[in-house]
Amino acid sequence: MDQPFDLPDFYLPHPARLNPHVDTARAHSTRWARERGMLEGSGVWEEADLLAHDYALLCAYTHPDATADDLALVTDWYVWVFFFDDHFLELYKRPQDREAGRAHLDRLALFMPTDPADPAAGTPEPRNPVEAGLADLWARTVPAMSADWRERFALSTENLLRESLWELSNINAGRVPNPVEYIEMRRKVGGAPWSAGLVEFAARAEVPAELAATRPLCVLRDAFSDAVHLRNDLFSYERETRDEGELSNGVLVLETFLGCSTQEAAESVNDLLTSRLQQFESTALTELGPLLAEKHVRPDQSAAVLAYVKGLQDWQSGGHEWHLRSSRYMNGGGAAAPSTAATGGPLSLLGVAGTAGLGGLGGPGGPGGPGGLGMSAAALPSTTRRAEEARARSRSHVLFQRVGPSEIPALDMPFTARLSPHLDGARERLVGWAHRTGILQPQPGVPHSHVWDEALLRDIDLPLCAAGIHPDADEDGLDLSSGWLAWGTYGDDYYPAVFGRTRDLAGAKATTDRLPAFMPVENDLMPPPTNALERGLADLWLRTTATMDTAARRTFRRAVEVMLQSWLWELDNQFHHRIPDPVDYLEMRRMTFGSDLTMSLCRLGHGPGIPPEVYRSGPMRSLENSAADFAMLVNDVFSYQKEIEFEGEVHNLVLVVQDFFDCGRAQAVAVTGDLMNSRMRQFQHVVAHELPVLYDDFGLSDDARRVLDGYVTDLEHWLSGILVWHEDCRRYREEDLLRHAAHPPGASALPLAPTGLGTSAVRLARTAAAARG
Repeated sequence: MDQPFDLPDFYLPHPARLNPHVDTARAHSTRWARERGMLEGSGVWEEADLLAHDYALLCAYTHPDATADDLALVTDWYVWVFFFDDHFLELYKRPQDREAGRAHLDRLALFMPTDPADPAAGTPEPRNPVEAGLADLWARTVPAMSADWRERFALSTENLLRESLWELSNINAGRVPNPVEYIEMRRKVGGAPWSAGLVEFAARAEVPAELAATRPLCVLRDAFSDAVHLRNDLFSYERETRDEGELSNGVLVLETFLGCSTQEAAESVNDLLTSRLQQFESTALTELGPLLAEKHVRPDQSAAVLAYVKGLQDWQSGGHEWHLRSSRYMNGGGAAAPSTAATGGPLSLLGVAGTAGLGGLGGPGGPGGPGGLGMSAAALPSTTRRAEEARARSRSHVLFQRVGPSEIPALDMPFTARLSPHLDGARERLVGWAHRTGILQPQPGVPHSHVWDEALLRDIDLPLCAAGIHPDADEDGLDLSSGWLAWGTYGDDYYPAVFGRTRDLAGAKATTDRLPAFMPVENDLMPPPTNALERGLADLWLRTTATMDTAARRTFRRAVEVMLQSWLWELDNQFHHRIPDPVDYLEMRRMTFGSDLTMSLCRLGHGPGIPPEVYRSGPMRSLENSAADFAMLVNDVFSYQKEIEFEGEVHNLVLVVQDFFDCGRAQAVAVTGDLMNSRMRQFQHVVAHELPVLYDDFGLSDDARRVLDGYVTDLEHWLSGILVWHEDCRRYREEDLLRHAAHPPGASALPLAPTGLGTSAVRLARTAAAARG
């Protein structure tokens, strides 16, 4: 049977190297798998299967500098995880037995105690090869690592196992996930974050606990994971779609979403793979150093972080090399295949599995030619023309282009908006609050800080948004919601106006670092506020958290801090003049839009009856993320002209799609609209099919179920209210943009037109307004 597509040219910036202990690891892993019952008699593998897959070769390529003992242990982990995958396929996926699969996964968590020294942390007697393998591996691995690493690795292992149920549910529903949902869930079920944890072990380069959750380390881990998974999707498409009936494959996801051919989908998946690798490089080069300096990381810890990054790079290049050789995957006839005659070195990498198999391969060269360290670098190009064109395109966007009015795609909105009867009063009270806090005045001694005046505030009409989001709120509740929306929107306008024009990232960071002091969790005293941002935040915080307990205040403060940090990310990206990577953009856009903050406001009245782990569960995160994506992309399509033409922005999904697919605006708007509608369908799918299962899995009471059903209703109001606000406010229409650009806040005090970075849109708008008037 012919391959479904030709493998594309891959971006391979780092050469693959082979660990010299590969033969020792291969022999050890075969013996270990047999002792754990994974081979003959298991009903899943025979020894020939294990030899053909050659996980020792995978680990020798992905961990080229590991010691012999560490390589053997890491190889055992990979034998176990691939056996788990095939075991779960045979016993639960093929028969579509979700209940038995869930019971199997529930027991596996018992074999990963985070404190093995605790007498109460004993593990049960293993009942199958998967349990036996996990018990042995956990006991051999965790003594060398810290408690923080154990908790992180146990969580990533549990995610890896648990999200197999998500795949099974999709097979049962016959449902191909949308691209954003797929990337998110693939990180869990695909296991690359789990692999990143083993990189820390094998390289003896544990990430310090205080850095593990920071943006640079999370982006490095996630970009690494996405690239690993997308690469696997390209090689495994034939096996998964034709043999396993799998619907969770990136090529199939894009083929379905874009309505294109399999070859075109494969090329797009490879483009995204390239983009994620370049995101990894950009983060490592531009964000990691400042983070280490800011956190005052010790030299030995800095060395460990850098060794970890190198380990992730080794994994990427080694994983690609292994995919080219393993008989588990489609790997013949690809464009990446080097010519043996041309290189004069190793045998044709892409032809190995189809001709000789892997059982007799003793090293990288095989029978076809010499091997050894560095040979892959000679055989494979480090980059491609397509990759470099995309890199250049993302950094060559011309700012302040004339684009004309925003084009709005056909949007599915299944929920009917209702408005609070207190709307008119809230409008007037917000104006008074804004005057009292100083939001409508320039900040003393701060150039460019007169970003709002009363006329602009009334045009933006944030109480209209609050009235749709919270239609049943009383006057105080509606005022509070209006205040938070106004404060967040003001801050989002203030940062680029004050810090973006002058490229003052240090000033922006200093401002951001002060703001948490106005959100005390305990009984801390607030410092005196010095500007409108601080005054507004202090007032809103005290009014919002007066009846909260400490845990709730801490959670709510985190939601605000996430939004604040995302404003710094936007500034930094703007300074680098780079259109963001699509995945990084979507994930950061939820933060810049304030999704966590506004959703937290929806949760305030729910009380303490819902266990925190319910909100952290996959279905709840899927529900919230799909809602957040629809809402924030509503903003992107409505604000396209404002951001691209008037503000010189690069943070808009329509522009990101134009850049990534190298397509026109109309096509980008259509793709954005399709993504929005698919996220809305996902929201409805989660409500209809996944939440009932979640309720049963957690054994929630009738009262708890009613609370969560109420939260779903709140999110429906949130979605419909945000759309109504965008349609009816006067922030995004061309006539209002021209009017405000010609007469900005404080214009009467400015006899001359503004000059400097970022002001071209103002001059352009004034010229255009004069010409049209």
